[in-house]
Amino acid sequence: MDAFLTSTLLVALAEIGDKTQLLSFVLAARLRRPWAIVAGIFVATLANHALAGSLGAWIASLLSPDVLRWSVGILFIAFGLWTLKPDTLDDDDTPTSHGGAFVTTLVAFFIAEMGDKTQFATVALAARFDALAAVVTGTTVGMLLANVPAVLIGEKLAKKLPLDWIRRLAALVFILTGGATLLTAGA
Repeated sequence: MDAFLTSTLLVALAEIGDKTQLLSFVLAARLRRPWAIVAGIFVATLANHALAGSLGAWIASLLSPDVLRWSVGILFIAFGLWTLKPDTLDDDDTPTSHGGAFVTTLVAFFIAEMGDKTQFATVALAARFDALAAVVTGTTVGMLLANVPAVLIGEKLAKKLPLDWIRRLAALVFILTGGATLLTAGA
């Protein structure tokens, strides 16, 4: 349960103001098919995070427990610092497709998540916890918690949320998680 809750919280907070959340706003405005967009986000995130989590679990199997704890702890602190930098989304970053809202969202979201901090966080979480399914489920739920309101409520929500404070809170949670991980090293 720890793996699921930690994964959900970290990714939900980190996703606020992230480029994939901005992509959710853009897709909702352009495609106007909210449930097809949500389904595309779900499938893309599940596939992307299952791959990332599998990579994290594989890396964990290669490293000694001490090296793994130090690596993951430092990565979480780095993610915290990365989270402080606001993301942007250029219009050119939003692919258009004649395959409908679901396919457009699926492809756009999967590609946008490649190399994103939430994808790297999924790798690190899967390496930290020996619970791949809980991590992938948690990170997927976290992505949906942040992106479904973006799709359903759109720009109105973005203007009312204190995105800067939420980004700072997410950074703090990542840094505290990294610090806690480092403190358990050698224990």
